[in-house]
Order: sequence, then C-alpha cells, then structure tokens
Amino acid sequence: MASGARLQLLLALWTLAGPARPVAADAGDGGWQRRGPGAAVAEEERCAVERRADLSYSEFVQHYAFSRPVILQRLTDNSRFRALCSREKLLASFGDSVVRLSTANTYSYRKVDLPFQEYVEHLLHPQDPTSLGNDTLYFFGDNNFSEWASLFQHYSPPPFSLLGTTAAYSFGVAGAGSGVPFHWHGPGFSEVVYGRKVLYFPDRWWHATLNLDTSVFISTFLS
Repeated sequence: MASGARLQLLLALWTLAGPARPVAADAGDGGWQRRGPGAAVAEEERCAVERRADLSYSEFVQHYAFSRPVILQRLTDNSRFRALCSREKLLASFGDSVVRLSTANTYSYRKVDLPFQEYVEHLLHPQDPTSLGNDTLYFFGDNNFSEWASLFQHYSPPPFSLLGTTAAYSFGVAGAGSGVPFHWHGPGFSEVVYGRKVLYFPDRWWHATLNLDTSVFISTFLS
C-alpha cells in the first residue's frame, strides 16, 4: 500500500440516486439503458456512503473534503449537458470521432483507438462477470478536448474546489458490469449523466468502480 494512503476501502458502486438536479421526465435513459447481471435498485439502499442535499461549501470542507466520501444531490443543473449525451445525439455529433479505449485493470495498460460509433455498436454491451479487467475495454478519459469541446462547454462542474488545485475532466461511456478494481488517486468528483451515480472522493481514498447499468459519466479530478 502506498505511503500515506488511507486504510479505509470504499467500493464506489455507480449507484447514486440520479442526476444532481431533477430533469424532465421524458429525458428517460437517453437510449443507453442496458442492465448487467444482478443490477437492481436495491443496491442503492445498501450503499453506506452518506447522501447530502444542499450542502454548503463550509460544511463540505469541514466534514468531507479531507476525510471521507459523500454523495452530493441537488448541487448543479446539467439538464442541457445530459440531453446532449443521449445515445442518438452523441453518435450524431461524434460517431466518426476516434476515441481511445483503456483496459479495465488498475493501471489501464492497454490502449485501443477506434471510432466512437464502432465502440458503441460493437463493444458497449453488458460485461461477462467472469471476464478479466485486462480483457475489458471501455471509454474513460484520454479525451480529445478540442474535438469534444462543443459538448464539454455545456457541463457545469460541482462548485466546490480545494485550495491550490485545478480541475481536469475525464468523460466516459461504459457498459454494464464494467469498472476498475481497487485503486487510489487525488481528490475529485464522479457524476453520472446516464446511469446511477455525484460522488466526491477525498485524496488517496481507496475505491473500486462498478457500472451497474450502461453509463455515461464525467469525473472532475482536482490536482
């Protein structure tokens, strides 16, 4: 275990209670929804991470920023961004764009480049729970921010920051059953656009990720 890493382990299931702000009822699942084996709303009820709505910045710093994770609700309004992230709109806007896929093991050793449409139509399916991380490819990070700027300009990140840090985005689309084993990194936020999850994680907090549904998500890393 790396020096200074906290001993607490957090299994950060992508199971947060919907988007940060309510969206129109007809927004639905954006055409993405495919559930993995055993995925159920009951998973949310078993999540032990505290949920907070309308959290003030002072409360965030005092109780969570440096010590423990928290699920943030009603924090931002990303309705416009969410609408642009539907399956139909992303394929129309970026289907021909080449994206870089990473393996789902801890250090993402293998990288594969292919058109976004090919990834969505041929690789974005529920994962076999017995498959290994180094055999699973998914799109997260390694974003071409110039090519995807027309989308990212509509994203409203969580308003909380930490002194001396700058924000960096990682956008992704992943199939049900995909994720990353236990690992740690600097602090940040993970927000589900379609799927189930806004989670804040402190610096060096051990966690793993599991997408229970086909998910569109964006993380804001503070470094």
